[in-house]
Amino acid sequence: MPEKWKFEDIDWSLFDPEKVNPETIRVLKAGSVVEYNGSDYGLYLKGVFEGDTLFEKEIEAWSKDEIKHGRVLAQWVTLADPTYNFDERFKAYVEGFPIDIHAKESIRGSRGSELLTRCMVEIGTSSFYAAVRDATDEPLLKQICHKIAADELRHYKLFYTHYQRYQAHEKIPLRKRLQIALGRLFENEDDELAFAYYTANKASGPYNRKYYTQEYGKAVYTYYQKIHVERGMSLFCKVVGFHPQGWIQKGLSALAFKILSSKAKAYKRELRAA
Repeated sequence: MPEKWKFEDIDWSLFDPEKVNPETIRVLKAGSVVEYNGSDYGLYLKGVFEGDTLFEKEIEAWSKDEIKHGRVLAQWVTLADPTYNFDERFKAYVEGFPIDIHAKESIRGSRGSELLTRCMVEIGTSSFYAAVRDATDEPLLKQICHKIAADELRHYKLFYTHYQRYQAHEKIPLRKRLQIALGRLFENEDDELAFAYYTANKASGPYNRKYYTQEYGKAVYTYYQKIHVERGMSLFCKVVGFHPQGWIQKGLSALAFKILSSKAKAYKRELRAA
């Protein structure tokens, strides 16, 4: 899985400080530390898939892509906010949210289940960066998010290909596939992103999971348009085993967009009332 672009390919001269949204800076600070942690996620996956020599090589390339994303996002954030100390914030994040790099078995129960989960993660990240790209007027960020979204879609295809290979003999039943996939969707509101938002923004006071989940979600959920949700649900249906453009996909897309919109509004109300 060769790199499609390099850090040096970014046209940094495009940056326009007049078109930067302060809330987007805060969100992408969180994104920079999570993406840069691709090294530890890579070690975790190598342990889980030890012996699968073909996939191990591709994990290495995937990990380098994630680290590259973190570097690029951190550089953009630094242009937008010169006070941002990425090294300091990344250290705080990994110390507070460590990954088990010595694991030899998937926390999902099987290699097929792990790959299904990885597909869901890539659906989420590809949709997110596409949504930010279409929401921002800042030309440099638009270019960066376009490149990252394309990478994440390519990563989805990578994990999906290997998922099919393992599914051929694991034969995970539909109910279990749905349980894994939907479970990972709900994990988007676990501590990973909320804690990343807290640490990357050097928030004062103790970490409050509920509050920082609301702070992060309030900004992120408003970026999504129907088209981003529809594309995400198409990929979701494909990996679970439904028709990617069928009536189930249409129904899930409408429901997911409604949930995102209502959550964004609810979080804003709750934060104002707090």
